[in-house]
Amino acid sequence: MTRTILEVVNLKKYYRQRAGILSTLRWRERFIPAVDGVSFYLKEHETLGLVGESGCGKTTIGRTILRLTPATSGRIVFDGHDITAMSAGELRPLRSRMQMIFQDLDAALNPRMRVRDLLKEAITTHHRLGDAEVARRTGELLEQVNLKKSKLSSLPGELSGGEKRRVGIARTLAVGARFIVADEPTSALDVSIQAQVVNLLRDLQRQLGLSYLFISHDLEVVQLVSHKVAVMYLGKIVEVGLADRIAGAGRHRYSSRST
Repeated sequence: MTRTILEVVNLKKYYRQRAGILSTLRWRERFIPAVDGVSFYLKEHETLGLVGESGCGKTTIGRTILRLTPATSGRIVFDGHDITAMSAGELRPLRSRMQMIFQDLDAALNPRMRVRDLLKEAITTHHRLGDAEVARRTGELLEQVNLKKSKLSSLPGELSGGEKRRVGIARTLAVGARFIVADEPTSALDVSIQAQVVNLLRDLQRQLGLSYLFISHDLEVVQLVSHKVAVMYLGKIVEVGLADRIAGAGRHRYSSRST
């Protein structure tokens, strides 16, 4: 029986905003709910698509689950460990197993580091390996993401959008991730390259037993890659169901279109 790798219970993330009227002496605080009481679970080897309009809280959920952004309240259980209030030291052993593919292709890769060094940095972050083992692992990663060896000497600025995305995926795999938050991994790519990235992620899931939280505003892309889909609106999950049902007969207005 497939076990649950991630459980999120009543997750909330509020941002504090100060609003002044006429004078700095009359400040008052208010809280903006980016994520407002979200609950869901994810099984091993499964993809949950998280879809919704820009600004609805999708990325905030991903970052909060990975503890890149602190939660206001709620509970996050990863691989049987309640990580909600873990310290950085307690969380470190789990970091290699839970990673994020960031949406911004350029910000995610150090522009001064060549692909070879980007991958080496990722490989050696959680594992002490010699040069020969690093080289062997680098070769494996290139094969897994279908990237030519000639790209090892390239800087990020010399890569195409699709190649940058493949390097980003390779870095995620390099640390040993088994649960991946994929934040808009097909954005800013041509349609043909989007299809290649989707197929790559699906192939890697089959080969490595990965679990994904796949974040996108594009319901058609989400349907292709996901087993289940959760529709977000204004910080809340308003509908959850099997991908085909949500895409074909979703109840919420967002479920029948993509932006």
